[in-house]
Formats: sequence, structure tokens, C-alpha cells
Amino acid sequence: MKLHKRSLVVPVLLACALALWAQQGTMFPPVRGTREMVAAANNFEVEAGFRLLTQGGNAVDAGVAGVLAAAVTEQARIGLGGEMPLIIQMNGKPPIVISGVGTAPEKATVQYYQTRQPEQWETMNDMPPIPGQGLKAAILPGLFDGLLLALRKYGTKSFADVVAPAIEYADAFPIGEEFVSFISRNQRVLKLWPASAEFFLPGGTPPKRGEIFRQPTLAKTLRELAAVEKKTRGNRDKKLKAVRDHFYKGTLGQRIGEYSEANGGLITKKDMAGFAAEEDKPVCGTFRGYEICKPGFWTQGPVMVQALNILEGYDLKKMGHNSPEYLHTVVEATKLAFADRDRYYGDPKFSKIPSETLLSKEYAAQRRQQIDAAKASMDHRPGTFAPPLPAPSNTTSPSQAQDTTCVNVVDRQGNVFSATPSGAWLPSVIAGETGVPYSTRLQSFVLTAGHANQIGPGKRPRVTLSPTLVLKDGKPYFAMSTPGGDNQDQAMLQALLNIIEFGMGPQEAVEAPRFQTEHFYSSFANHEFTPGKLNLESRIPRATMQALEQLGHRVQPSGDWSNASAPTVIRIANGVLDGGADPRRLRFIFGR
Repeated sequence: MKLHKRSLVVPVLLACALALWAQQGTMFPPVRGTREMVAAANNFEVEAGFRLLTQGGNAVDAGVAGVLAAAVTEQARIGLGGEMPLIIQMNGKPPIVISGVGTAPEKATVQYYQTRQPEQWETMNDMPPIPGQGLKAAILPGLFDGLLLALRKYGTKSFADVVAPAIEYADAFPIGEEFVSFISRNQRVLKLWPASAEFFLPGGTPPKRGEIFRQPTLAKTLRELAAVEKKTRGNRDKKLKAVRDHFYKGTLGQRIGEYSEANGGLITKKDMAGFAAEEDKPVCGTFRGYEICKPGFWTQGPVMVQALNILEGYDLKKMGHNSPEYLHTVVEATKLAFADRDRYYGDPKFSKIPSETLLSKEYAAQRRQQIDAAKASMDHRPGTFAPPLPAPSNTTSPSQAQDTTCVNVVDRQGNVFSATPSGAWLPSVIAGETGVPYSTRLQSFVLTAGHANQIGPGKRPRVTLSPTLVLKDGKPYFAMSTPGGDNQDQAMLQALLNIIEFGMGPQEAVEAPRFQTEHFYSSFANHEFTPGKLNLESRIPRATMQALEQLGHRVQPSGDWSNASAPTVIRIANGVLDGGADPRRLRFIFGR
């Protein structure tokens, strides 16, 4: 058969385009714009944020809308009863942090957990100090008050405006593969709680991917909150305060407390009424002339600052990107920083944190001397400027953390919103007819006497959640956040070095092959320590893996795109917004 010449044009052009794209070296195309950009986990969250921007809202309005949409469409990983550290920088102002992280209820004492009995899914021989799921693991919901505090102080829109997309999606949205998978895997546990079974297993079975999923009780609650705003008299501030008060002190908060009390949980109506999110100063450090800002020691955020202080003493460029020498050095610096996290981090409102020492360049120089260029350390080595403490008690079972999401926004005025919403992930207990899931972040506490992160009433657990803002000459240079539990700061550290040290664009930076060390005490239920374990994506050459094995690392090759984190990055430079979205967990980003 003779082909017409014109029939060959499209295939040839397509082949040329694909070849040109392959040369650019990224799986996903970079997203660029000059006005505004939203990055999150799925199209619904990004659409929610952009809807607010097109309605004249700023980055905070858009970010709050995106997080609320996540609490509906990504409830496998984050729910309305969860928690969230947030960094905001308004144009021309210094960055601030909002702690939307809930606290331990009054009944959450060391003695309570030392004498507790196994939950239905546990045995006496294999139970963590604090359960990894269920009502006895629940901290107070912090995310919602964090969002309302941000909206009230730095946003411009009403609650009805920012919650409108979330209400639409709660009414009906096509459910994604990951959400379906999480429901299916956890249905045995979900059936232990009738309200959860009714919420996630309509008709008694998991939904199918792409199927319309409805959350009528959650939609009703969101509408109830919007109605409080509408009927409240006064200015915008009073209306928004009324919305948050309804969630914590009003009938909604009472129902959340009452459901917990009636079903063996620790949260009470009194606990709900006494909670408040708060504003905080970021912890900032410098690296190669850039300023890196993170939330405080109630998160693991300062780990990145500590690691960068150590790494600043090395010529990383000369080592070469992902060379054996480079990976060994970054891994060992990360291990030292995480050891300090495990020993010294906790809620500064309850414990004296040696922050000046931990963040100082002088301390970093001392830590740098502990890195052996010829050998991987197998020891857990926190700084020795305070008495040692016994390691957290743990069981042999690995911890199960269902993770987190991320929302980053930059608007046309140059305002920046960077959040790591988390908690209330599956399998979650739904608070009866409210549709609100409880978080299980109490499991991040330890019972160790004298530890900064020892559980206690009113304390925030030291969370893994860790949004990032990098400044250049005092102005935002890029915002970045990621899911990934304990892996968050090591994944973002590598992406940051890819951009600053090796000149990569954001999309290249998030796609580049990564390591993941597990040489720390896990932040989740069993707090296991895995000395020397180093997960390496298989795109890292085998010869490099062998060289690291010879240095003593316990290398575990993994899939090409297997790293547990998936950052999004928005860089602001020369009037251009340059975005990166990690394909490992299908992050979404859009700008214009």
C-alpha cells in the first residue's frame, strides 16, 4: 500500500517533539508563569486555589481554599481534624509561621499509656507505647483553627468564599486511585467504627476508582460553618472568629468532644473549647548567601538548617551530583541532624530547647568533624552537650504512617503561602454525624522521662511536617513542601541542593534520583531505629551503590521513582514563576 506523503507528517513531527522533550531531561514539563501559581496534590486542590485567585483573592485565600479541598478529596492522607504548620510571607513583610498543630488532651498522660490495654487490632506482645490509630491516638484538631487564623489575619475573602470549592467536592467528586486503594486496604479496621464504615464504605463496599464519591455529613458540616458566618453580625474579623468558635466551642465542637468521650477517646468538650492555634516566628539559617526559613522545634523543620550548616563546609559541586562522595557526605550530615532531632526537639512551650547551640555555625563545625569520609556511622549520635536519655521503647513491627500533603501558592502581589497539611489520614475515626475525622498524631510523642517530646496534656507533638521558604536578599526565592513523614526534610534538602548548588530548575530538582536514610528513630508509633539503612532509587548507578556499600552503608536498592516524598516547588526569579511538581506521587501545579 502506498502512503501519501502528508500522512507521514504528523508521526514525524510527534517523534521530533518527543525526542526534543526527552533531551530536556524531565518526566513532567516545567510549569512557568509571570503572575500566580498554585501547587498541590490533585487537580481539585489546584482548581480551588486558582478559583480564589481569579476571584481577586490573595495567596492566603487560595492556600486556605486548596487545603480545605484537600481535606475532602485527599482524605486518604489529610482530613479536617488534622494538623498543619504554615509559612506565610506577605510582600514586603518578614515571614511568619502559623502552628495549626493540635495538642494532647488533658487525659493524655504518661501514666495512662504505660498502663493501657491493647486495642482491638493489637496484641500484648506487639503494641506500641501509644496506639498508631483510633481515638486513643487522637490529638485536638489543629488544622481548622490554623486555616482560620491565617485567613483572618492575612487573607481577604470570606469563609464562604474559600470553602465553596470544598463543599462542591464534598457533594460529589470522582474519587482517585490512591484514595480508593487506602479505603480498600483499611476496610477491616474502618468497620470497627460504624461512622467510619458508613462514611468510607457506602453500601458496605469500597468505592471504585473514578466513581462519584459523596460525603454528605462533611458537606453538611462545611455548610453549617458557612451559615454561622452569614448569620453573625459585625465585621469580617468577628464573622471569622464566630466560624472558628463554632468548630471548637459551639455545638460542632461539643459533638466532636462528645463522640470521643462516648467511644473511649481522650478528647473532651473541655479540651475542644480550650484549644487555639497560634502565630510563631520561623527558625531561619543561612546557606551560600540564601536564608532558609522553617517552622520551629515543635516540628522537624530545623533539621534542614542543621544539615545545611554542616554541609556548608564542603565543596559539594566539586564532588559531583549524586557521586559516591557527595551522597556519603549528605547522608552522614543528615544522620547527625536527625540524631539531634530525636534527642532535643519538642514543644518549646514545655521544654527548654538548646536552639542557639543546635543552629550555630560553631556547633555545625564540631559536627562536621564527626563525619568520616571513609566510613558510614552505625551509631545514633546526638550532640553530647546534655545528659543522654534512654532510647524510646519500641516494638519490632514497622510504624505505619499514612502521610501528608502539601499546598504552595504565590500570587501576583508576591505573597507566598507554603503549608504541609496532614493528619486524620486513613484509617480514621469519623466523629459521628459531623463527618470530621480525628487525627492520630499522639503516636509521635514518646514516654521517655525527661525528653522534650514526652507526652503531656496541652503539648504539641513534635511533628514531621515541614514547609520551607528560601529567601534571597530578603525576598522569597522559592517555596517548597512535601508529604513523606520522616523523609520530608531529607527529600527537600536534596531538592534544595539541586537548585542552589547544581543550578537545576525546580522540575529537574524534584525529579532527580534521591536517597532516603532510615538512620533515626521513627516519628510514628513504634519509633524503630534502623542503623545504616539507606534506600537508593535505582536510577542511581549500580557502581555508585557498590561504592556506598564499601563505605559501610546498608544499601537497599528501590524502584526508579520509589522515594516516599513528592515535593512541589515554586521559584520566583526575574519576574518568572518557575514550578516543579514531583511525579512520584503525581503532584499537580498550574501557573499563568
